[in-house]
Amino acid sequence: MPVMSKLKAISGSAEIVGVAESDRLGKLPNRSALQLHAEAADNALADAGIPMSDVDGFLTAGYSTYDVAEYLGIEPRFTDSTIVGGSSFVIHIAHAMAAIQAGYCEVALITHGQSGRSDRARAAMNRGLPAAQYEAPYGILGPPVSYSMAARRYMHEYGEDRTRQALAEIAVSTRKWANMNEMAYMHDETMSFDDYHNSRWISWPFHLFDCCLVTDAGAAIVVTTPERAKNARKGGVKVLGVGEGHDHSMISQMQDLTLPFGRHTGPQALEMAGITHSDLDLTMIYDSFTYTVLVTLESLGFCGPGEGPDFVADQRTAPGGDFPLNTNGGGLSYTHPGMYGIFTVIEAVRQLRGETGERQIKNRNLAMAHGTGGNLSSTGTVILSRD
Repeated sequence: MPVMSKLKAISGSAEIVGVAESDRLGKLPNRSALQLHAEAADNALADAGIPMSDVDGFLTAGYSTYDVAEYLGIEPRFTDSTIVGGSSFVIHIAHAMAAIQAGYCEVALITHGQSGRSDRARAAMNRGLPAAQYEAPYGILGPPVSYSMAARRYMHEYGEDRTRQALAEIAVSTRKWANMNEMAYMHDETMSFDDYHNSRWISWPFHLFDCCLVTDAGAAIVVTTPERAKNARKGGVKVLGVGEGHDHSMISQMQDLTLPFGRHTGPQALEMAGITHSDLDLTMIYDSFTYTVLVTLESLGFCGPGEGPDFVADQRTAPGGDFPLNTNGGGLSYTHPGMYGIFTVIEAVRQLRGETGERQIKNRNLAMAHGTGGNLSSTGTVILSRD
């Protein structure tokens, strides 16, 4: 059977029944990363109306599954610690779906917890890694540098002024969504275009407001069977399409700095779900940097190469615009503990359920959540449906 036929056969075979963050987000020096995992897990299971004792599948990234599972007091029959950066937790949804379909587990718990802001010890550089050998000596020392280099290439190809305005559009519109989300770290901080342009430089062409937050946060998702979802506290949100993959590690080995792997995962997830871009009501895109959003919109096929600046012009993605994007405030203004992808899914589920208050979008049947990891290295895409 062709691969897509197999994927279509399991479309809708798993549902998300619980989502939650840790009790608080932001600057939490008195909470460990494991505590953030546990808070989010308890909250998500309460959201689902499922006890911890029923969890028989466990997935996480960053920590070993046996460390976190021991802390939570669960003994899973299925376990997965796939880590490919910020897209990991989006990819875990596909893995949970496959495990449930294969009969490995019935209730899968995905958790994340990270003290990105409070634990600021300098990480030891592994001299055996390729990046440490071949990029670090030339000043490529982390995502702000590697992503800004990619953004500079985009400017070279498609124009500096129009790219700069697009990045500003994304930063300002995302902050407007955060101003409507009480959980957002930047909830009380407004941003004008002047604020954006006048913010300090980080790594040219990135201003401060081109870069994501660094916070402490936990998050969790509960995935189960359609049968079990019927009795969940809030019902289920169907997983209709998934896609995952990566094509490089070092940014210097990325063949086209303007074309991430979403060019594969987006179309696959849409085809598996049997829908097109125009069917989507909400899009949640990992925003480690404003450039990540711009180039992801193009790679996913919402617009063509170099067309992103026109696509996001005039605050189209802001509240009141006709393309709702990152409605929780995103990694730029809501939270970003180090790996953000799980939060795209949480917001998508809440929007589909109609639980987001002031920022609630009107049409809420189909949503896409998309994660990016590494140096524009990996992507994971899911299509979710309330109906």
